[in-house]
Amino acid sequence: MGSIQQKSYTMKAAKFYELSNRDQVRCNLCPHHCIIGEGKTGICRVRKNIDGDLFFNTYGMVSSVGFDPIEKKPLYHFYPGGIIFSIGNFGCNLRCKFCQNWQISQDTPNDIDLNKKHEPRDLVKMALTKKNNIGIAYTYNEPTVWFEYMADIAEAAKTEGLKNVMVTNGFINPKPLAELLELIDAFNVDLKAFTEEFYKTQTISKLEPIKASLKQIKESGKHLEITNLLISGYNDDARTFIEMVNWIADELGNDTVLHISRYFPTYKMSAPPTSLDLMERFYDLAKKRLNHVYLGNISTSTGQHTYCSHCGQKLIDRSRYNTWLKGLDDRGGCSHCGHKAIEFM
Repeated sequence: MGSIQQKSYTMKAAKFYELSNRDQVRCNLCPHHCIIGEGKTGICRVRKNIDGDLFFNTYGMVSSVGFDPIEKKPLYHFYPGGIIFSIGNFGCNLRCKFCQNWQISQDTPNDIDLNKKHEPRDLVKMALTKKNNIGIAYTYNEPTVWFEYMADIAEAAKTEGLKNVMVTNGFINPKPLAELLELIDAFNVDLKAFTEEFYKTQTISKLEPIKASLKQIKESGKHLEITNLLISGYNDDARTFIEMVNWIADELGNDTVLHISRYFPTYKMSAPPTSLDLMERFYDLAKKRLNHVYLGNISTSTGQHTYCSHCGQKLIDRSRYNTWLKGLDDRGGCSHCGHKAIEFM
């Protein structure tokens, strides 16, 4: 009875898989391409083989909801000063030792009320309750692994004129990403480091597929910002960081927004917090090639404001998540020279 109830309330047929050997299936949602045996799940823990078919097993479950400043995602050039409705599910296809939301990404709680299912339309109605909310952000845990649920919510949101935002690790295959590009308006992608060694040892994944995702998003014309969590002793080699910045500038464009975020000890990593000196030094390195670089998880004024990359006029003042739009016209362009740097429409 329990398994029937669980399937009724939380199971949905998964996309992007094929039969493998005998009762095994091969999941093609992300570059892990997990081979999943009967009754087992993939690395993400939420896509399960049942009788030779793949199911997503937390459909309708919500781990967290709340209205946030759009800058908290972080997105600084997409409707700055706006409010967005954020929702999370469970699971992740990475195993980051420094995960800040490991309680929902690395485990699926057993005390979920299976009878409390959040239909996509219900979440859209919640999003519409706050005046001036611009849309829905899929965040907190990795949205890729709840692809079917996210897509259903995003489709419903679009019919109400809401924007869809995805905060993601970028570890997704090209075909499912192409489908999401039809629904998602803005992405913040974690580019956690720029070596395969870091991705292998610290996240149990690979760098190259994430670079491919970044290029695919850029080529689609959708809004893209990147976050790099700087961890002393792990991804703080200056030469490698410069290589990453040069790749972003050359492959994605020097107007690509880069957030350098300060690390604090969490989950399985006990390295000390990133020093402010290192943060500011890497900020200066990034600014040599990129026009829009920001520092996150810090309380200093360095790396907070937005300036026009053409004429230098200050466009946005920031203090934490408070914003003051000072030098923008109603199109998101610089009021002095007209260069457009901000996405408003």
